[in-house]
Amino acid sequence: MNDLATINTTRCLLAACLSLSVGLGLASPLAAQPTPDALPRLAVDPGDTSVLGVSSGGYMATQLAVAWPERFTGLGVLSAGPWACARGSLGLALGQCMGTHKGLPDPTELADRYRDYRQRGLVGEAEALDDLRVFVWHGGQDNVVDPSLGSALAEQFHGWLASPGDQLRFMESEEAGHGWPVAAGADTPVQSLADCHSGGGTHLLACDLDIAGEALGWLHGELASPRAGEAGGRLVAFDQSDFDARGLGDTGYLFVPEGCEAGGCDLSVALHGCAMNVEQIGEAFLRHSGLNAWAASNRRVVLYPQTETSLPNPQGCWDWWGFAESAWQLDPMHDTRQGNQTGALMTMIERLQASPDER
Repeated sequence: MNDLATINTTRCLLAACLSLSVGLGLASPLAAQPTPDALPRLAVDPGDTSVLGVSSGGYMATQLAVAWPERFTGLGVLSAGPWACARGSLGLALGQCMGTHKGLPDPTELADRYRDYRQRGLVGEAEALDDLRVFVWHGGQDNVVDPSLGSALAEQFHGWLASPGDQLRFMESEEAGHGWPVAAGADTPVQSLADCHSGGGTHLLACDLDIAGEALGWLHGELASPRAGEAGGRLVAFDQSDFDARGLGDTGYLFVPEGCEAGGCDLSVALHGCAMNVEQIGEAFLRHSGLNAWAASNRRVVLYPQTETSLPNPQGCWDWWGFAESAWQLDPMHDTRQGNQTGALMTMIERLQASPDER
C-alpha cells in the first residue's frame, strides 16, 4: 500500500471507528459570545472533586484520575475500557480498546506500564489511588466499545482499590448501546435523545436510566434529589484558549448552581465522548445529561471542557491514544502528568479552586 493510501485508510478508520457518529439537525450551539469571559475563580472545595466521562471522555477521565489520584475523590466511567489500553498506538486503540479482534488488553502489560510510570513520577502514588471511589457503567449492546472492556476496567480497579467491595460499583445495562443513559424529562427535546439499544445521534440514550444520579450518588454519598422544574443555576461559556493544548476547542462551558459564585461548592468534571461536543451536537450533552439537575440540588459546579475536530481527530475525541503528542514522541505521554490535554484539564480545575482574589 502506498503512503497516500495508508493515510487515507487511517483517516477512514479514525472517522468510522473513533466516532460516535455526528448528530444531524440537532439543537444549535449555545448563543455565541464575541469574547467569552475567562474561566472564573470560584473557590470550589478541592476536597470533593469527581471526574466523569463517556467513551473517549471515559478513557480521559481515567487518565486524569490515575495521573492525579490525590486530587479526586471519585471517578465515573461510561462506555470505555481500562486505563492505558491503547499504549500510544492507534492500532491497539482500534483492535483492543474498541473492538477486540486483537484480543483483550493484557493486564500484565498494563500493570507494568503503571509500575514504570509510578517509578518515574508520571502518575500518582498507589496510596492515593487506592482511596478513590469508582463507578463503571457499560451497555450490553455496545457495538463501539466492546462490553468486555468495561469489565476489564472494573477488574483493573478491583486490583488497585483498598476495599473494592465498598469503593467500586460496576453496572451493566443489558439492552443499552454505546453512550450516556438518561431518564428523559418532560422538557427534554426528542431530537436530543438516541435509541437506548442502538445509540447514534447525540449518544444520550433514552434508556429511562438516570446514570448521572447513579454515578454521583455512588461517588459522593447520599444526595438531595433534584427539584422538579427548577433550573437552579446557569450555564455559561468561557474562553478555553487560556488552557492551550492540541485538540481542545476555543470555548468551554460551566454550570454554576445558584450561590456557588460565593465559593465553597464542590466540583464535577464532565467529559463528552467523540462527536458529542458543542461543535457537533449543540448543547444536548451540556443540558440533558442529568448532571446539572443533581448539581443544582447539591451545590456542585460542573465543568464541561470541549474538544475540537481536526484532520488527525475528525470526531473531536479526547486524546486517549496519543494523537496530540505522537507527532514528536515515539512513546507519547498522553496518559501521564506530562500529557498536553491532561495538563490543560488540571489547570482548569486549579483555576476553579482558586479564590476570586487570586491572580
